[in-house]
Amino acid sequence: MRYVVLLLALVLTACSAAPRPAAYPEAAPLPEMRVFPAARPAAPVRANGDLARDFLELSFWLEDGRPLPVFTRFEGPVTLAVAGPAPDIALRDLAILIERLRSEARIDITTTTDLAAANIVVEFLPGRMLATYAPETACFVVPRVGSWTEFRQNRRSGLLDWTTLERRETLSVFIPYDTNPQEIRDCLHEEIAQALGPLNDLYRLSDTIFNDDNFHSVLTGFDMLILRAYYAPELRSGMSRDEVAARLPAILRRINPAGERRGPAADPGETPRDWLGAINVALNPVRRPDRLEAAHYAVGRAQELGWTDSRLALSYFALGRAAAPDSSTLAAAAFLRAGLVWRDLPDAQVHVAHIDMQMAAFALVAGQPQNTVALTDRAMEPAYQAQNAALLASLLMLRATALDDLGRGTEAQADRLDSLGWARYGFGSDEEVRARLAEIASLGRTAGDRAR
Repeated sequence: MRYVVLLLALVLTACSAAPRPAAYPEAAPLPEMRVFPAARPAAPVRANGDLARDFLELSFWLEDGRPLPVFTRFEGPVTLAVAGPAPDIALRDLAILIERLRSEARIDITTTTDLAAANIVVEFLPGRMLATYAPETACFVVPRVGSWTEFRQNRRSGLLDWTTLERRETLSVFIPYDTNPQEIRDCLHEEIAQALGPLNDLYRLSDTIFNDDNFHSVLTGFDMLILRAYYAPELRSGMSRDEVAARLPAILRRINPAGERRGPAADPGETPRDWLGAINVALNPVRRPDRLEAAHYAVGRAQELGWTDSRLALSYFALGRAAAPDSSTLAAAAFLRAGLVWRDLPDAQVHVAHIDMQMAAFALVAGQPQNTVALTDRAMEPAYQAQNAALLASLLMLRATALDDLGRGTEAQADRLDSLGWARYGFGSDEEVRARLAEIASLGRTAGDRAR
């Protein structure tokens, strides 16, 4: 399931600046929505032995820590149908996803209009209906039912228990239709991927959507390789963990020959439940009195366990997020520590881009627009490659505000117009787009302000 963890929020509550004129005329229509082409991510850069370990951990455990007794997948061709009022942009994104699953993961999946016969039903519903049953999730997938009605009828029964599944035949994905296009697309990628493949999420992996940190929003090269292995002819539903483990080396040797030439990485170690509990509290978008305490605990636990991977960086990032409303100094220091860890990882470019965005906001408030321009310039390409329109729009808005402060108004206006096209995809409604633009514009200071 995709958690409602907004990782794009700037540290606006930790900053203050003098009001300035509106950045974009209220009466002016917004430019046309910008959209991404189909992603073409690179293959993962790691040894096949490491990939086998990741595959088993993703495939034989649930997110809540319960083990899965057997391997399950769809056997034979997979059909997918759409129910409910799906936005046109969502249907476009779904078509791109289906084509990627066919070409990159080599899964025989097609769409159908026959809801009763479909293996996967993607049903679009009002967000308030989903929130009634899953208030902390944006969207989710359940087995053995083909509609929202069936889900409601059986939600208290054992029918929806993944641990009792022996093979996958019918599943439903529930997605809100009344949110922004990027959130809908992200839900399509994550929930359909889980409907087809792994049901677990691992915080230690930085290059996958199978990670509740939500930094990746479209299927990565790692994800497609895992899904391709899932549907290898050597595997079948009902296999035990040992049976799957015995077949994985040959499968990975065939589909990822480059992984044979790499040495294994150090054992990452288990992720204890107490750290998981702390990080989930620390990243909760609803402010809680224990959020900062949980973030400090997550950092201390990560240091105690000697982690140097994405879990350590995420702990610092969570501390920065939790501290931002009350202490910009602590927040900035935590974000910097997170960025240092992620910069040492080969596959965390989008994570670093998020850090650069946060630091660009601090620089703008500190009256250092030239640093804001440098930071946003560096983060722009990773944001685009990750197809994160909300992040890309925020970076462009920050850069435009900084350029205004540097007296480069023509360049600023070009960036601002570009940002609005991406913002319509990333934030949705015109009101949300204009609100984000105004918030970021308020961080800057005009030349007259600096002179005073």
